[in-house]
Amino acid sequence: MTETKVASYLDLLEPIASGIIADNAIDVDQNGTYPRAAIEALGKAGLLGLISSTEVGGMGEGHRAAALVVERIARECATTGMVICMHYAATAVIEAHGSREVREAIAAGKHLSTLAFSEAGSRSHFWAPVSTATQYNGGAHLDAMKSWATGAGQVDSYVWSSKPMTAEGASTIWLVPAKADGLSVVAPFNGLGMRGNYSSPVKAEGVYIENAAMLGADGGGFDIMMGVVLPYFQLMNAAVSLGIMEAATTKTAAHAGATKYQHLGSSLADMPTVRAYIARMRIKTDMVRGLLLDTFTALESGRVDGMLRVLEIKAAAGETATEVTDLAMRVCGGAAFRKEVGVERHFRDARAATVMAPTTDALYDFIGKAVCGLPLFG
Repeated sequence: MTETKVASYLDLLEPIASGIIADNAIDVDQNGTYPRAAIEALGKAGLLGLISSTEVGGMGEGHRAAALVVERIARECATTGMVICMHYAATAVIEAHGSREVREAIAAGKHLSTLAFSEAGSRSHFWAPVSTATQYNGGAHLDAMKSWATGAGQVDSYVWSSKPMTAEGASTIWLVPAKADGLSVVAPFNGLGMRGNYSSPVKAEGVYIENAAMLGADGGGFDIMMGVVLPYFQLMNAAVSLGIMEAATTKTAAHAGATKYQHLGSSLADMPTVRAYIARMRIKTDMVRGLLLDTFTALESGRVDGMLRVLEIKAAAGETATEVTDLAMRVCGGAAFRKEVGVERHFRDARAATVMAPTTDALYDFIGKAVCGLPLFG
């Protein structure tokens, strides 16, 4: 990818990130406001269609661009970064298997989608849904309780998983309109972090959809999840964590430099221990960025360790983000508990990555199996 292409979409993003997204970040967090203004601005700039093909009017970008855009957004607002992360993950499936009409709407910035894979019955094993799809009147009835769907009630569609209708396999993927009869958002989201991302439970009771809404083959969901969704999701989730780390490190350094001991005439930054903590934050953030960049290269060059890097990056970024934001709270001290300093929001937002499926613990198991030469599943 040329530097010109990277500059093009990041240049389009910059005024939105530093303007609308940054300006609304506190409201999104404190009031749990969905970042609608940011999404509309991203749509008008063509960035909702970042990974949509040029054939349907999109920018035709891939993993690297999606992660870089999400990371820049997350520096200002992790909630907005996560909403766009889920939209791009869903878009990747729709691009591969969806209708031209929906693909064109996404490219035009007029359609927002998300994933609806999580279920209490399978928990972090997102590839094994317990919800059902039953043949009915030339189509299917969907019945499910999805435990989380980012943007629930706010998006235009859900990329939805179910058990296969008739085929063998672990799952089938569908594109479910958000306004489908029988679909309901069960409860509002009131979370520790990512406060405005509307990750609410979604219930389907006899939701009728046509067979044409199936994305891929009946029973083919596992391959789509692992081959299409997982790389995008892992990279972008890591990018959200990286954005949080960058923001926390910058704010902590600024606070340390500006906070004075008046009786000594020195600042927090004059203390070697404080500088050492900030140095650790910088190093850990840069290490994650290095691993993320190497993961891009591994995928783009077809390296044999590409999938291993994909498994590693979310685990590394999520775990490190909690460490970096812990250090931010330590350096900023009592002031960190006041929202105006800003690091408290990053501290809370950073916790989300470790519990989002595949969880950090599940990824450690997969990575261990891969390193030991064992099959990941089975």
